This record gives sequence, structure tokens and C-alpha cells, in this order.
Amino acid sequence: MINISTALSSLCPNCQYVIVDNSYDSIIWNSDNGMELPSYEEITLEINRLQAEYNSKQYQRNRKLAYPSIEDQLDLLYHQGYDGWKAEILEVKNQYPKPAVGIASTNVGVATT
Repeated sequence: MINISTALSSLCPNCQYVIVDNSYDSIIWNSDNGMELPSYEEITLEINRLQAEYNSKQYQRNRKLAYPSIEDQLDLLYHQGYDGWKAEILEVKNQYPKPAVGIASTNVGVATT
């Protein structure tokens, strides 16, 4: 789960701070950071953005667990060739498909008359 510390690290990679109980009001901000503490709203937006990014890659985490080990993949290549290996990988990809997000149209940038 994405928390305030994760969001602050994203917004201010080199800043120093202390957080107690994952609460905005408990943040102790180092005055030498060279910038003001981001607002509660900025941190909340960053938490939501990072969480959405994490959620959008769930299929990758699922695939990683489902793919055969490198050793098994090499064994597949040796015994069943490229097509056998490809079929095994495709089975996992089909089980955990990449979501089609943000694709508005296949005709982007194409002039129509």
C-alpha cells in the first residue's frame, strides 16, 4: 500500500523528514530541505497517482509468478524449440493479459476526409 512516506519520497527524493503514525499532521520536516512541505492535497494526489500506477501493473506481478523459471524455459527451448517455449509463455500472457488502457483510437494522427 502506498503511504505518505512513499509519496513524499516521490515528490521530494532528497528531502529529510520524520513521520509518526502515517499522519500528515505528524510530519517533522527538515528546514534544510530547500523546499516547503508539500500540502496535504499534493501528497494525497501523489498517493493516488502512485497507487493507480501500482494497481495498473498487477498483471506484471501475476505473470512473474506464473512464468516458468529460467531453467525451465531453457529446458523448453532445448526440448520443444522456440515454438514450444513461445506457446508456454503465451499461455501465461493470455491468463494475465495486459490491460488496454488509454487507447483512444487506432487512427490517432491520421487525417480523414
